[in-house]
Amino acid sequence: AGGEGDAPRGLSPTVGLLGAIPLCRHRPAPGPAPGLPRGGGGQKTFRALLAVRGQEERGGEGRLAAAGSAPPPAAPASPVERGIFWSRELEAQVPPGFAAGEAAAWLSAARAARVSALERGGCGRSSNRLARLSDGTRACVRYGINPEQIQGEALSYHLAGVLGMQERLPPMALALVEARGRQWEAVREELRGSHWAEGAVVSLTRWVDNLTAVVAPAPWGAEAGGGRRLQPLSAGGLGDLPPSQLVELVQWSDLILFDYLTANFDRLVSNLFSLQWDPRVMRRATSNLLRAPDGGLVFMDNEAGLVHGYRLLAMWDPYNEPLLRSVCVFREGTARRVAELHRRRSAAAELRRRYRAREPLWARLGFLSERQAELLQARVDFVHRHIAHCRAQAAAL
Repeated sequence: AGGEGDAPRGLSPTVGLLGAIPLCRHRPAPGPAPGLPRGGGGQKTFRALLAVRGQEERGGEGRLAAAGSAPPPAAPASPVERGIFWSRELEAQVPPGFAAGEAAAWLSAARAARVSALERGGCGRSSNRLARLSDGTRACVRYGINPEQIQGEALSYHLAGVLGMQERLPPMALALVEARGRQWEAVREELRGSHWAEGAVVSLTRWVDNLTAVVAPAPWGAEAGGGRRLQPLSAGGLGDLPPSQLVELVQWSDLILFDYLTANFDRLVSNLFSLQWDPRVMRRATSNLLRAPDGGLVFMDNEAGLVHGYRLLAMWDPYNEPLLRSVCVFREGTARRVAELHRRRSAAAELRRRYRAREPLWARLGFLSERQAELLQARVDFVHRHIAHCRAQAAAL
């Protein structure tokens, strides 16, 4: 379940747990975006950790060839191209997730369907319900503790579309609670028991079967306890990862960038925060992240994004910013979209255009405030500078 309850009030010395991971021969990282808190120090990055040990191996191959030996098998292709982008071959192996056409069809059907039953359990906090729809499908109905959580869920979903990663989020539509309305007619009694306010806006999110928990991989999943700082995996260990794990890291790179842009504190960040009480928390499931049977990651419950998260930047950016800095390999399409939003300074405008075009009930919750729109653009600009910094580092090696 995502976005439940109030955020913890205090920060312990573990706020900087990522801050002291050194960069090997790295230049200074870009400064924080205007108006945003400065995070910890630099991080060892994917790019450094995934470096192919090619020069030594090529030298050895030459000596073997000179001695007349049979040539060794061809080395596997590097998972990284041009220093900072996941290879096309690797990206092609990423599970497709929720395809655009499939998502559009489900959203259209869900908006037209009647709710035939509401059940407790399976959808997070106690105020939510699992709905059975008249077309035979199921959906999680999320009722926010306050409207900004549903607004954050909706805006995060459509920002993922702007960034080209919406296939990682389950299809989500808004609905209006009307006990006497056609959509809710069959569940009037259940509505009374739910204590939902008449006229409230809720979110309908497609139910997905057979999802399993996800534990954070290296460099974030290492145990940090007994005063030790969270350490990334060594270059040798990561270089030997099988394709299935590399495919997962492709998705994680998008997730960490997405959570930075939305200031979502209710996923990996909440696990990192809990290290001060539970030194083994990173070996447990990551909040609001699940895996489909085909290996695709599902970014669940994004209620903490944008609106709620932007109110709590001072508390959570000491975690979100170092996480972003720990990633220096990106999907090329994601980096290209970030660059375009930076160049045009159009992050909020693109989000507004998409939200208004694709969500019929958008006006019920409204859009970002002017200050929130400025924060979104500032965070896009910061990500763009970070990607440029990674590119410069790669060119210098």
